[in-house]
Amino acid sequence: MKILYKNNDLIEALKNVSKLGFVPTMGSLHQGHLSLIKQSKKQCNKTIVSIFINPTQFNNKSDYKKYPKNHNKDLLNLKKLNVDFVYLPNVKDIYNNKKKSKIKISKKDKILCARFRKGHFEGVIDVMDRLTNLIKPMKIFMGEKDFQQIYLVKNYIEKKYKCLIISCKTIRNKFKLALSSRNQLLNRKDLILAGKLSSHLIIFKKSLVNKTHIGKLLIAHKEYLKKTFKISIEYLELRNIKNLKVSNKIKNSKIFISYFLNGVRLIDNF
Repeated sequence: MKILYKNNDLIEALKNVSKLGFVPTMGSLHQGHLSLIKQSKKQCNKTIVSIFINPTQFNNKSDYKKYPKNHNKDLLNLKKLNVDFVYLPNVKDIYNNKKKSKIKISKKDKILCARFRKGHFEGVIDVMDRLTNLIKPMKIFMGEKDFQQIYLVKNYIEKKYKCLIISCKTIRNKFKLALSSRNQLLNRKDLILAGKLSSHLIIFKKSLVNKTHIGKLLIAHKEYLKKTFKISIEYLELRNIKNLKVSNKIKNSKIFISYFLNGVRLIDNF
C-alpha cells in the first residue's frame, strides 16, 4: 500500500495505472466505506482511497472542527484490505490556486440538504472535480446514504470526464441505522434511538404502498416523529429517485429525512 501525500507523488504513482477505481472519503472509515473499497477492488485493476476533510463543504465552522478524525486506525483498515494507494493531501494540495469555484447549484436542485446547507454541494462538487482531475479514475464509488450528493456529483462529473460514478447500497448496523462517520458523535442510547427511527421509517414506507395524498401523510407523520423520538426534523419528503422531484407514488421513490439528535445532524433515505 502506497501512501501519497503530495500531488507530484500522486501523479508519478498513477501515471501507468489503468482501470483505476477511486473511493473518496473524509476518513473515520466504517464498514460502509470498506464496502465501497471492496466493490472497487472487484471492478477495477487498482484502487485508490482519498482521506481529506474538505473545508469548503462545511457551512458551519464548528461542524468542520469537530468532524471525527482517526488516520492511524483508517490506515490500518486500508492496509488490511490491501488497498493499492492512499491519498492524504492537505488543503493546499487540493486548493493550490486562488481561483474561486465557479460551480453553482441550479434553483431546481436547491432542495433537501441543499436547501438547509448553503454552499455545501458547491463545495462537494468542487472538491470532486479537483480530485477527479488529479486522479483520473475509470470509476468512482459512492454510497447511497448521501443520495442527493451522488445525484449531483454524477450529473457533473460524468459530463466532464470519462469516468463513471458507481452508486453502492447503504450499509446499516444491527439497529438498521445507516453507517456514518458522524455516528461516532452519538452515545449508545442515541445510536439505538436513531436505529429505532430508521426501522420505523422502513416499515412506514411499506405502509404507504397504494396510498393517496402521501404528501399530507408525511406532514402529519413528521409531527409524530418529532414528538415520539424527541428530534428536530429539517425535512421528511418523498422524492423520485431519477430526478429528485417531489413524488406522490412509492414506486421509484424514496423517503428522505434530515434530523438533529442531541445536536448531531443525521440524514437517511429509504
